[in-house]
Amino acid sequence: YAPEELKADREIVLAAVTQYGYALQYAHKELRADREIVRAAVTQSGCALYYATAELKADREIVLAAVTQSGLALHHAAEDLKADRELVLAAVSQNDSALQYATEELRADREIVLAAFMTQDNRGQALQYVPEELKVDREIVLTAVKSNGMALQYAPEELKADREILLAAVTNNGYALQYAPKELR
Repeated sequence: YAPEELKADREIVLAAVTQYGYALQYAHKELRADREIVRAAVTQSGCALYYATAELKADREIVLAAVTQSGLALHHAAEDLKADRELVLAAVSQNDSALQYATEELRADREIVLAAFMTQDNRGQALQYVPEELKVDREIVLTAVKSNGMALQYAPEELKADREILLAAVTNNGYALQYAPKELR
């Protein structure tokens, strides 16, 4: 454990967070309010935003850097930024699960929902955070299961029974068959 005077040394803390963003948690409170230090931390580890001051969690530029590195950092952003379309789009483009932290209005935004399904590291989770009115949209569900078959688990029953949707899901991930209606297995 570092002595308190070293945790308050700006040069040392900047070097630490540049290497390991989560080191921000050990920095002196004043340095967790330092824009340059927090930017360096969230650029390295987006979710280090958690350790920033409330003022910096409300700083659009800082939050954009954080969600670009890790979409899940949106969870730690100020509430009004969770309604910022560009920030949410950046977050869900990085991690589909970031959709859960967007405002209800943006979770119902078709472009944002479709972007969540197109992430490179799609875990098939986004469909569970989509409002019912979009969940019953065949195109939305088909796009979701084409990008990750496991998204089938969050589809409404009537769409799980849709042959084209089921085929797309199991073509993407054979394990998705477990979510098919019993009569189609």
